Amino acid sequence: MNKEEMNMVGFEIVAYSGDARSTLLQLLKEARQGNFNNVDALLADADENINLAHRSQTQILAAEASGDNMDMGFIFVHGQDHLMTTILLRDVIGDLVELYRRNK
Repeated sequence: MNKEEMNMVGFEIVAYSGDARSTLLQLLKEARQGNFNNVDALLADADENINLAHRSQTQILAAEASGDNMDMGFIFVHGQDHLMTTILLRDVIGDLVELYRRNK
């Protein structure tokens, strides 16, 4: 896979992860205010975007595992960083939402 293709996958990962991150921060705000009506739908939306980002990442992992020479650039690494921090944010916000629900 050439650098341009890797960059495009990196941009996909950044976009999906960024959408998930925005949704997660929105739902945390809702939960903090005691509004749990949309929280589950927002979590599902964030999860879908995380899954799409992970699917893009898996495309690269599969190509490398099959022997393709990878020409990675900073954009792909940046995408990986976004995905990893968004997954961590998802875990933390999931726990915070549960705490807010218990204390309602």
